[in-house]
Amino acid sequence: MSNVTVPWYPGWNMDIFFLTILGIIALSLLVFGILTAYFGKGKARGVGAGMIVGAVLIGFITYYLSDFYFHDSLIEEVILGALFYLIAAIIGLVIGLLIFLAAIMKT
Repeated sequence: MSNVTVPWYPGWNMDIFFLTILGIIALSLLVFGILTAYFGKGKARGVGAGMIVGAVLIGFITYYLSDFYFHDSLIEEVILGALFYLIAAIIGLVIGLLIFLAAIMKT
């Protein structure tokens, strides 16, 4: 195992928190995009497809940042700090839900 820091240790950094928020935003956009593309009509299907593309792009950005920029092992760090990341998951989900609602209200 690499140099893993845990959330309850004072040396923990905010990079992992930021990466988790990005990951949850990507996951929520993917789920809401699939639902919008499947159940929507007309322009809503296009918006759903755009949300899916956005989710894939954010997912690749999260992967790139974790491996090549922050040099963090996202899997190990997320598993070790699962309880702490609940806060990041809620923030990301709320942001994704707001994007979803804004997209639905515009169509």
